[in-house]
Amino acid sequence: MEILVKIGQFLLSLSILVVLHELGHFTFAKIFKTRVEKFYMFFNPGFSLFKFKKGETEYGIGWIPLGGYVKISGMIDESMDKEQMKLPPKPYEFRSKPAWQRLFIMIGGVLVNFVLAFLIYTSVLYTWGEQYLPAENVKYGVVCDSLAQSIGLQNGDKIVALDHQKIKKYKEIVPNIILNNPKTIQVVRNNEEKTIEVPTSFVPELLAHSSKGFSMSSTISLRYPLDKLSVGRLQKDFPAKKAGFKVGDKIALVDSLSFQYYDEFQSYLLKHRSQKVTVVLNRNGQEVKTNLELTEEGKMGFNVQESEKIFEFKTIKYGFLESIPAGIGKGIHSLDSYLKQFKLIFSSKTKAYKSIGGFITIGNIFPGVWDWHVFWNLTAFLSIILAIMNILPIPALDGGHVLFLLYEMITGRKPGDKFMEYAQVAGMIILFGLLIFANANDIIKLFSK
Repeated sequence: MEILVKIGQFLLSLSILVVLHELGHFTFAKIFKTRVEKFYMFFNPGFSLFKFKKGETEYGIGWIPLGGYVKISGMIDESMDKEQMKLPPKPYEFRSKPAWQRLFIMIGGVLVNFVLAFLIYTSVLYTWGEQYLPAENVKYGVVCDSLAQSIGLQNGDKIVALDHQKIKKYKEIVPNIILNNPKTIQVVRNNEEKTIEVPTSFVPELLAHSSKGFSMSSTISLRYPLDKLSVGRLQKDFPAKKAGFKVGDKIALVDSLSFQYYDEFQSYLLKHRSQKVTVVLNRNGQEVKTNLELTEEGKMGFNVQESEKIFEFKTIKYGFLESIPAGIGKGIHSLDSYLKQFKLIFSSKTKAYKSIGGFITIGNIFPGVWDWHVFWNLTAFLSIILAIMNILPIPALDGGHVLFLLYEMITGRKPGDKFMEYAQVAGMIILFGLLIFANANDIIKLFSK
């Protein structure tokens, strides 16, 4: 069921972004009286799932969810309609329009994506406000895996600054480490502040660690006190359910041992994988003793849930006028963040290209339950990603057409139709190569998990 919810959110988000992106091209084409022959959501080689014609334009839905397109008369695009280009130019064709009008038609989709992201962020902040966990409220510190421990971090450390710059939000810690590559991390350990030196190899190793899965690495995560957690959803055919665990139970003892933190409890289970353990549960104030055999992965088979409030989050509410600059600011921050991520791909040191993902990676960023707040935040971010990817100067993308138009406007010379055809083919080969590479990475991740 979770997979279906993720797929549903992904397809809805993609559909909204594709339709509005193509609407940007369509709108500018209409403004400049340029004929649009087709307006499609998704691609339709061979046949369409649905189509109808209104006026001079055919509207439809294709069967390959890789994007969408508008077919504009007199333009060399992915349709590769060479026959039309052999005929004399008509006044309503793209090629007959002044270069500046063609430029606006080509950047129309990207402009819509940027504006859409700002509008969504503004609406989200106005509707839900902004909630975050201040770094100073992470009162139990963090849990560090072997990679984080290798640079000197320890379980229970409270991360307060990077390169002596105070961290405001807990969720910014790992992204800041990856994107800004700090030289030091300041932590509070046993009520004393310590400085941890960050080796140059840490970020590449962190990215490599993350690329093995479909989410940000749990190298640094929140530390939870075990007594404030209880048994949540029980997994079918796992030891906990068979042993009689019930939702709401609390772990009191395991093999007569008590644990202060959940990570200590997990570590004990990992050391005793495939072994029998005796568990004492606290069920509504009464002790319940049971025995079970751990799985080969050292698991009992249940999710945990908070039995009482653990962390104090901060919520900022915005009025209508306040939400506008705040939404634009959040959009600019997301744009800056993604550009930094994009820059990492071309760094030979980080090898971030191994983390590039395809449809599985993108779909997996959506939660397994439908949450409109999360959905719209992710849709806004994907809108920024779509804008940046489309403006790249690669033939077959909007940015490739923009590059040739700028060349024409500067030099006064228009690239020949034959050159544009070859450029379009080359661009499509590049795009298909990137598509195959990204989705191959996803497949590799699936089998390496």
